[in-house]
Amino acid sequence: MINSFRLPRVATMLCLMFLVGAGTMKVLGADEDRNDSGAAANLTFSDPAGAVRTVNVNGTLGLDNPFFQEIGANGRSCASCHRADSAWSITPQEVQQRFERSWGLDPIFRTNDGSNCERSNVSTLSARRAAYSLVLSRGLIRVGLNVPSGAEFVIESVADPYRCPLPSTDAALYRRPLPSTNLRFLSGVMWDGRESSSTTTIEEDLLHQANDATRGHAEAARDLTAGEARRIVDFEMGLFTAQVRDDRAGHLTAAGAAGGPAALSQQRFFMGINDPVLLNPTGAPFDPNVFTIFNGWARPRGASDDDEDATRARQAIARGQTIFNTKQFTIAGVAGLNGATFASGVTVPASITGTCTLCHDTPNAGDHSMKAPLNIGIADPARAPYLPVYTLRNLTTHQIIHTTDPGRAMITGKWADIGKFKGPVLRGLAARAPYFHNGSARTLEEAADFYDTRFNIGLSAREKADLVAFLRAL
Repeated sequence: MINSFRLPRVATMLCLMFLVGAGTMKVLGADEDRNDSGAAANLTFSDPAGAVRTVNVNGTLGLDNPFFQEIGANGRSCASCHRADSAWSITPQEVQQRFERSWGLDPIFRTNDGSNCERSNVSTLSARRAAYSLVLSRGLIRVGLNVPSGAEFVIESVADPYRCPLPSTDAALYRRPLPSTNLRFLSGVMWDGRESSSTTTIEEDLLHQANDATRGHAEAARDLTAGEARRIVDFEMGLFTAQVRDDRAGHLTAAGAAGGPAALSQQRFFMGINDPVLLNPTGAPFDPNVFTIFNGWARPRGASDDDEDATRARQAIARGQTIFNTKQFTIAGVAGLNGATFASGVTVPASITGTCTLCHDTPNAGDHSMKAPLNIGIADPARAPYLPVYTLRNLTTHQIIHTTDPGRAMITGKWADIGKFKGPVLRGLAARAPYFHNGSARTLEEAADFYDTRFNIGLSAREKADLVAFLRAL
């Protein structure tokens, strides 16, 4: 059963103000907005598509958890970059509001990683606005990484539109904070998997990541205690977030649908579940029908009062789910998939026919159930002209690659890993634009356009609209 929290009203409002700040997105309520079982929901916020909800199955949402505490030296907590109203990430809109309220002095605005450059000039309001333009416009945090010892490549040069002084690391990379919710579906931690290994569990990875984030992002002078790290991870692992209402279709649990976080929290998961290259430990075959949330809307019963608009919206969402599950197209040129041989002995051909769910295979979550960083071209310079471009040279072949982010290669040192990133969990999308690791798709429409063009899917205007309607409802 979903555990709800019931703080006194004053404590509840203080908690909500801490989570989202005054004047951001509309809080629909911590107690008054209820799920289908009648139990009080944890947190529900309005978002551009309707409303997003979070439930916590591991206990209360209280400010005494170290997740919300300023353990470091720069005023930050985990909640500085993982906001409840933004599906536990950040959005440019919310960050801009924080900038205006604080004159650019909110803890998220720190030069150790929030500014475009290290040692940025932040002495005036206008200087701060320029220094933090990437987090303000795309919700990007700077990540400094070194090329690993023994790597197969070197960074030959960098073309930096911000003309930053030389950083203290080999590369300054700009990435979206991943949501700190729905973590029970993860197969790897961080976009490049740098907090995961083949010998550790996801919980162990998250414990390590919590400490690294506190020492790095929050500039703490000490490590988290084992108890602090455990409380942070227990809190995060209990969070489930999903869209709960669509402005057009209504409540996403109505008429047989299974939207919202309550159903999501009951979703079965284990590493390898529904893996498409025979890595499922049960031996069960891959099922491309990954999403079943809106099966009940394929032939929907009318909405209340015979609301034809809501009925049409539900049909569009159901059609979009079918497109995601079943629309076939050619998948080629994806490093990490095409031409790769997996531990199961399966070698994927250079060109295959599949659906979106070949890569987004975790049932009703949409990430990959096994570690599978892929290069689909998101880091190509043309995709993100607002980012520095790195020229990488292969030490053996002298081949050259231009990229805005080497991705997984900065962890493994392997030339073949350049541009590879993991795919995130796809729930709560409407509340946390923009999309992809570099925020290159400002809207779900832009994300759909990218895939349609990249894989020559040939979506009609109606199919694209239906697909976006489905993604909005996740």
